[in-house]
Amino acid sequence: MIAFIDEHRDQFGVEAICRTLGATECGFITSRAYRAAKRRPASARALRDVLLLEELKRIHAENYSVYGVRKMHHAMARAGWQVGRDQIARLMKAAGLQGESPRVC
Repeated sequence: MIAFIDEHRDQFGVEAICRTLGATECGFITSRAYRAAKRRPASARALRDVLLLEELKRIHAENYSVYGVRKMHHAMARAGWQVGRDQIARLMKAAGLQGESPRVC
């Protein structure tokens, strides 16, 4: 939502966009809430995700980009990271990383 407003605010203005959007899946967004969200520092989860994402990309590339979520979870554990399998799945999906299916002869 915030990214959408950032993208179109020069063209329409924040207040007009928030008024037009009205109710959304995550509730109402007002221009005041938008500005508060822009000033809010990044959460601990977001900061850790940035670190983990770089490590995921590195390990995935080192293993010829064939590891899926299960093997990436094991590889991250071997590298000393304590990360849940669901978190790895979420980050891999966000980064567009996926494993290769085994080839059948």
